[in-house]
Amino acid sequence: MSKKAGHGSKGDIHTERTMADKSKQGIQEQLFHAETDREPGDNNWQGFGFDINPPVFLIAGGLIVVFVVLSLAFPDQAGALYQDTRVAVSDYFDWLFILAANIFIVFMIYLAISKYGVIRLGGVDGEKEFSDISWIAMLFSAGMGIGLMFFGVAEPVFHLFDPHLGAEAGTEGAGEVAMAVSLFHWGFHPWAIYALVALGLAFFSYNRGLPLTFRSIFYPVLGDRIYGWPGHIIDIFTIFATLFGLVTSLGLGALQINAGLTFVGDEVGAFPAVPDATGVAVLIIGLVTGLAVISVYLGLDKGIRRLSNLNLTLMIVLLFSVFVLGPTLFILGALPQGIGAYIGNFFELSFFGNSFDNHYFQGSEFYGPGGEGEGAFLVDWTVFYWAWWISWSPFVGMF
Repeated sequence: MSKKAGHGSKGDIHTERTMADKSKQGIQEQLFHAETDREPGDNNWQGFGFDINPPVFLIAGGLIVVFVVLSLAFPDQAGALYQDTRVAVSDYFDWLFILAANIFIVFMIYLAISKYGVIRLGGVDGEKEFSDISWIAMLFSAGMGIGLMFFGVAEPVFHLFDPHLGAEAGTEGAGEVAMAVSLFHWGFHPWAIYALVALGLAFFSYNRGLPLTFRSIFYPVLGDRIYGWPGHIIDIFTIFATLFGLVTSLGLGALQINAGLTFVGDEVGAFPAVPDATGVAVLIIGLVTGLAVISVYLGLDKGIRRLSNLNLTLMIVLLFSVFVLGPTLFILGALPQGIGAYIGNFFELSFFGNSFDNHYFQGSEFYGPGGEGEGAFLVDWTVFYWAWWISWSPFVGMF
């Protein structure tokens, strides 16, 4: 009897596994196609390697030109307006950025461990188009390339001498906190933001046969109206959000390249000095933009993939050079210590706000947005980063 019972238990396990596999298959098939007769891009302009949605391209392009021209014509007024807007958004919506970033992490964890985690992007028979190395290279090049090169050094140094979490400036504790804060701003939260957008774009495009645009994410709400003006407005808004993320990345990169050329020319004397001026930065932005346009025109495989692989190779060379030529033992010790500090302070950093110092203690040592102290930390760093990642997520989500 015991043997029969044992065989019966194995049969039950096999039956449960079969039912689970069928359930996974059912989820895949049930969510494979959207119920629409429209084809992606059926009204687009196509030619010379481009596939353009006329209303979105013309309206977004025209508004961007107006935006750029006015900013160049009135730089002081534009700078003041952008600064005031940033401070106002941080003042009134800092709580929203904090909650949203944390909710994104929880939601992505839920998707990974729930029944929806078995869904294969691209369908049951979907296969990878690029190798893992190329995909990682494109992901990091698009998501954090210029910013990581700039803030990867600048942010820990800044927090070392202007520390957070009550640490004393210039001490070992400040160094530990500096690494924790830097890893926090470049760790799980930004990648959760990117992953959420990427998952939405990939699922509705590759699994449900909708256009690879932001409007497709709203198909369950709008239905076929995503092909009309509601969808056009969503895409136009997405383009503008991406524009501000692009401006931040290009601006930081241009300043960094300009400063590097100036230093090498002045201090090293490798070539004639390059002036550290706005005109040079604009020229650098133009050159980088031109290279980006060529890369996009060549396509993912011939352009962006190869450029990203080159970026990854140069990054590895730089990483190896710093590790070998720099303080190797210090790096080996600081890395796990910084990760430990990040994990230990994860929840405090994730939910840190300045409501009390901003609204109730204006006369104390704390100040609100745009001022000094902990309030300024939230505005100048965390909220700035979360807004940057969100605005840049439609572009990075494509990868």
